Amino acid sequence: MNKLKIINDPIYGFVNIPDELIYDIIQHPYFQRLRRISQMGLSYLVYPGAHHTRFHHAIGAMHLMQTAVNVLKQKNVNISKEEELAALTAILLHDVGHGPFSHALEFSIIKNISHEQISLAIMQELNREFNGQLDLAIQIFTGQYHKKFLTELISSQIDVDRLDYLRRDSFYSGVIEGQVNSERLIKMLNVKDNQLVIDEKGIYSVEKFIISRRLMYWQVYLHKTGMMLERILEKTLWRVKDLLQQNTPVFLDDNLAYLFKENLTQINRDSLEVFTALDDSDIWYHLKKWTNHPDFILSRLSRMIVYRQDLNKIIIQKEPFSDKVVNDLKTKVLNQYPIVEKDISYLLFSGKLIHRAYDQNRQPIKLLTKHNDIIEFAKASDQLNIEALSHPVTKYFLSYPVLK
Repeated sequence: MNKLKIINDPIYGFVNIPDELIYDIIQHPYFQRLRRISQMGLSYLVYPGAHHTRFHHAIGAMHLMQTAVNVLKQKNVNISKEEELAALTAILLHDVGHGPFSHALEFSIIKNISHEQISLAIMQELNREFNGQLDLAIQIFTGQYHKKFLTELISSQIDVDRLDYLRRDSFYSGVIEGQVNSERLIKMLNVKDNQLVIDEKGIYSVEKFIISRRLMYWQVYLHKTGMMLERILEKTLWRVKDLLQQNTPVFLDDNLAYLFKENLTQINRDSLEVFTALDDSDIWYHLKKWTNHPDFILSRLSRMIVYRQDLNKIIIQKEPFSDKVVNDLKTKVLNQYPIVEKDISYLLFSGKLIHRAYDQNRQPIKLLTKHNDIIEFAKASDQLNIEALSHPVTKYFLSYPVLK
């Protein structure tokens, strides 16, 4: 059987599957599940075109990794066939641990386990199935391999993961401000002293990348309605857990019942099988069932998502909201809706959004000068706002139901 297939990607055109192991991993049910996991959570309720999946993104990131490795080889960076395959495998599986809607379960049902931990657990399980062929990929993924630049290609401030999701999310959402020139940036990649660097002449492409990332976060990823709906989904799941603790019957299939009733602190084979059986469709099915639940809070929250009706209002501002504003709204909500004060946080909630487009202190982007010296990107940039973009921006939000 010919396993060296070609996939037609709307962003990059034809993407090659370069190895039979990669093909077998893509065909595995753990990976095929990513076809049913939305890349941008509930963002398509704001941007109707954003229906792409984690499967799309993983394939795209693998393609960019192939391109990056070839560029580095052309610049005489020593990368063996085994290391190349391991890097491709690691980036292909870097998001395989995401649950339904990407982040919602991570912060509600499964509170103590990150998607990175679940990705690692899945990789280890696949490694058992493939008789140790993922050993090197796991070392690179966890940062334990001595060639640190391979890990930086997967996870750093200008990795192939970000290069793909920014371009892909921009394409599908229609927000053209987020477009990045991934080909140009990858052509500028290099390695110096075992670390990933950018050739100095690529500085303007890096500047554009940082600015595009900032625009995508504030315009798309942290869009007030999309962000509010994701919080509503989390609160819906919390409400189910709360009702179960009160011995109130709530419809759950076996898999969700397991996750709600088990206080997971680590992933074992049983919980991994349950987790990898879940995708967005399971949550949609339950949300539709819960729209008719007798509990006012659960049904209202579920209806907001399923029917996009009676959505909460949301205000975002630069300063924290005063106690008076919050308390006045709380009084109005309690007077208008059939809820008690201890449950008001399901309908009225606040918080803050923090984003830093570029972090100079965390794996800073480094430029390689024509004199073969390394300099930190922000110090070399003549864009005055790059220094400003390295500082975190904090905004405060307050969300509450429609009031008469």
